[in-house]
Amino acid sequence: MPWLQLKLETPPQLSEQYEDLLLETGACAVTLEDAADQPLFEPELGTTPLWDRTRITGLFDAQTDMNWVIEQLKQGHQQIQPEQEFPPHKTELVEDKDWERAWMDNFKPMQFGQRLWVCPSWKSVPDPDAANLMLDPGLAFGTGTHPTTALCLEWLEGQPLAGDTIIDYGCGSGILGIAALLLGADKMIGTDIDPQALQASRDNAERNQIDTQRIELYYPDKLPEQYRQQPADLLVANILAGPLVELAPTIQALVKPGGKLALSGLLATQTEGLIEAYRPWFELETPVVREDWVRLTGVRR
Repeated sequence: MPWLQLKLETPPQLSEQYEDLLLETGACAVTLEDAADQPLFEPELGTTPLWDRTRITGLFDAQTDMNWVIEQLKQGHQQIQPEQEFPPHKTELVEDKDWERAWMDNFKPMQFGQRLWVCPSWKSVPDPDAANLMLDPGLAFGTGTHPTTALCLEWLEGQPLAGDTIIDYGCGSGILGIAALLLGADKMIGTDIDPQALQASRDNAERNQIDTQRIELYYPDKLPEQYRQQPADLLVANILAGPLVELAPTIQALVKPGGKLALSGLLATQTEGLIEAYRPWFELETPVVREDWVRLTGVRR
């Protein structure tokens, strides 16, 4: 069934009111997006910043009288900001589509280094003899398509992991820790503040037939003290620069002397701040940059 969508631009401080207006006039769904290619980096916890030019799209049943909808919106607009003209808008016909199926079709197997493949769980593996990570990201971040995840996977593929314990700090879908297990690591400890991430990691470990004895998952504040008394051989953290700086004292305590560290989720402009935060404990290597994103690695003193 086709749909009709109405798009209009608003200042961010009025977006919630226009969102309510669209829902009141019968919109089945409302989405907000950037209308001017303005990046938003690392919002503070508990905040949801919007772009200076925010585009709001309301999705309507194809039988909806859009002239009536626009008239209702204009009346509501007069109450919101009567001194301003009704914002620029347009109505479009949208063909129905199985969006989940379209996304699944576009998610292809990806190779990292010589021996690691990340494969959607609904596709066949290209190389049965490789380390094949069968992945269904579910509601948690981490598929290997983002440069930061790819940088970490490539680094892991190049490490001698046999028998090692790895901590995946901010594990998301579990992709990094599970990849390490498939590449020879002995044990993964994953942490994340999001319960959906812990569940996705658990599901993906089961999907890859990982023995439950080899994987432990915790909220960060529930991580057992034993992992500070007996730190890990490797730690990977693909999160954001702000949390990485704040967590530097916590993270350093989880890596044993001579152990390895890989950090990503930071932009090239944020690299110096990360280097300063981790230099007291780690011999850091030259950062690796891809599409303005950086991977920083080092060895614990």
